[in-house]
Amino acid sequence: MIPNLSKIGVQMSSLTGVKAIAKDIIETLQTKQKQDFINLSAGNPVLLPKVEQMWRDCTAELLASSEYGEVVCRYGSSQGYILLIQAIANDFNRRYGLSLNESNILITPGSQMLYFYAVNAFGGYTSNGDLKQIVLPMSPEYTGYDGICLAPEALISYKPALDIDTKAHRFKYHPDFSNLAITANTGCILFSRPCNPTGNILSNDEIKKIAALAKPYNIPVFIDSAYGPPFPAINFRDMTLMFGENIVHCMSLSKVGLPGERIGIAIGDSKIIQVLQSFQTNLCLQPPHYGQAIAARAINSGAIEYISKEVIRPFYKNKISLLEAKLDQEIPKDLPWFLHWGEGAMFAWLWFNNLPISDLDLYQKLKQVGVIVVAGRFFFPGLQENWSHKHQCIRISLTASDEQIETAMERLAEVIQQVYKQTQ
Repeated sequence: MIPNLSKIGVQMSSLTGVKAIAKDIIETLQTKQKQDFINLSAGNPVLLPKVEQMWRDCTAELLASSEYGEVVCRYGSSQGYILLIQAIANDFNRRYGLSLNESNILITPGSQMLYFYAVNAFGGYTSNGDLKQIVLPMSPEYTGYDGICLAPEALISYKPALDIDTKAHRFKYHPDFSNLAITANTGCILFSRPCNPTGNILSNDEIKKIAALAKPYNIPVFIDSAYGPPFPAINFRDMTLMFGENIVHCMSLSKVGLPGERIGIAIGDSKIIQVLQSFQTNLCLQPPHYGQAIAARAINSGAIEYISKEVIRPFYKNKISLLEAKLDQEIPKDLPWFLHWGEGAMFAWLWFNNLPISDLDLYQKLKQVGVIVVAGRFFFPGLQENWSHKHQCIRISLTASDEQIETAMERLAEVIQQVYKQTQ
């Protein structure tokens, strides 16, 4: 049977962003059994023993409690499990001096679903036929934003400004405010902090400036903090969470060990939260309870804060330090390679200026030596401009073992030297 799909059906059933290359990666790993690959493409967090034990302990507590039947065997509020909502409100009020109540918080089946609600509630076509843009202030950005817009033409992104340290072979992206357009035609703003794929952390001043540009038009600013504090706290430099009337702080519990449970959290103005909750009620009634119930226990006990700061953050900070040292050691200083400053998240982002081949060709060459990365072109959703930089970058996951990372960087260094040498 050949399905007769609607326009939206065709759009949502197609592969977008990094998912398009994931098929090739899976086939490579499955079919070439004789070759051992170092897979540096994964976005799945490493299952750390202490993290797993924390969730086992919380599960045991839930199973032994009278709460279990209410959690698993009954419907609940579309807003989320009340004990988790209360735990988050109490934690954030104590930690950040806020005055949150239950109306300021929404739990969703994962943060990806949260952004689906957000961009389609505030972006796309209005009842008058006008197009409200979904603005990503800077590229590269999380590739997952590419497939969540029911009106994909509404998604727009902007080229960044580059701060390059030539001697150190490091660089950093910044929003280019001279080019960034926030107008009455903007429906919402969305960005990740720390950023997937680059590890970039926008400064407090940059956040304030974006929020200030949006405020006159009542535009919500959604900050994707899937890697940020207070949990999982995969930030390698100090960062302050930003709150404000038009800012919605968005979190995920995936990188703190619950990716299988799909728990997203939105914290913001009650009127914005109500819009998102109504969207959720129509779409899926309520988010699942089990993961929420054990998360409430982990937050109330303080276990999740300890695990984030003392286990998860040091693990990934060690990985980025190891990778940085190995690249500095292996790649010649006279080659135009630049590593984005590793400020957070669980990835490294490499830029090869004037790369003689495309990022996809480099991906294939690395596969030939047993190293799998992700081509950078998939991390520029909404950026229509023909910018050569988009085809000069790769993303590297920090989820492999220390030995695998070192070996992979040695092989990468050999390949990239050959690539530049052949052109010369």
